[in-house]
Amino acid sequence: MIALLLALGSSLAYGCADFLGGLGARKAHVLRTVMVAAPASLTVELLLWPVLGASFSTGALTWGAASGVASAAAFALLYRTLAIGPMNVLSPITALVSAVLPVGVGLLQGEHLGIAGLLGLPLALIAVVLVSAGHGAGSARPSRTALLLALGAGAAIALQLVFLHQAPSDSGVAPLIIGRAVSSAVTLAAAGVMFRRLGTEKPAYAVSATAGVLDSVANLLFLLAARSGDLAVVAVITALYPAGTVLLARGVLAERVHRGQLVGLGTAAVAVSLLALT
Repeated sequence: MIALLLALGSSLAYGCADFLGGLGARKAHVLRTVMVAAPASLTVELLLWPVLGASFSTGALTWGAASGVASAAAFALLYRTLAIGPMNVLSPITALVSAVLPVGVGLLQGEHLGIAGLLGLPLALIAVVLVSAGHGAGSARPSRTALLLALGAGAAIALQLVFLHQAPSDSGVAPLIIGRAVSSAVTLAAAGVMFRRLGTEKPAYAVSATAGVLDSVANLLFLLAARSGDLAVVAVITALYPAGTVLLARGVLAERVHRGQLVGLGTAAVAVSLLALT
């Protein structure tokens, strides 16, 4: 139950971070937003170091760095995917892949689910697709390139989660610090190379920094959840993060929540209840 609650918290934090990051990217180039969010995120993890401890063993360094590379790849692939579109088709594909791969890894590593879990897991995967799909999903046919990018983005997100899970359980927040440092360095290097193409608009500093803080909180909660529960369950609950984004868009921007997304939210609630029984 503790792992489930931590995973739900991680999902909510990821959804809020994505929402704020999207708002920030509306004002300035997305890389300018990340140039603010990344240092803020790293600062939070450094502040957690004295509180939760960090052991920079070889395993923590290796898996942390791998998660950082995967995180940077996920960022690049995801935004390229959404830029090509259609978002309401590609976003569910990305979310589904990001959930399925860690579930497969967890089951291959010997995790076992009870009857409730075997029912809740596929329901949760269905909920991921429904919640992340917008109005008219399937009305436009994506190109082969867009589909490959969506699959790649989902795989990169999944690998980031799997790599964090593989880090030694006694390493504290070391994998998060290393991962964030690596992903920040890669992203900032890309921003430096593309500096002339970033435009002159200033980023929304407060919004961007808050997105970075929430992303760190989400990573921490996922790491704690994965250390105290099954990866198969934790990953699929975390992948419900579009629900938080959808609800915030409804409450803050007055965006319409479509019927399929409402069904997805209800399905998610049932799935979480069944997984809690597991």
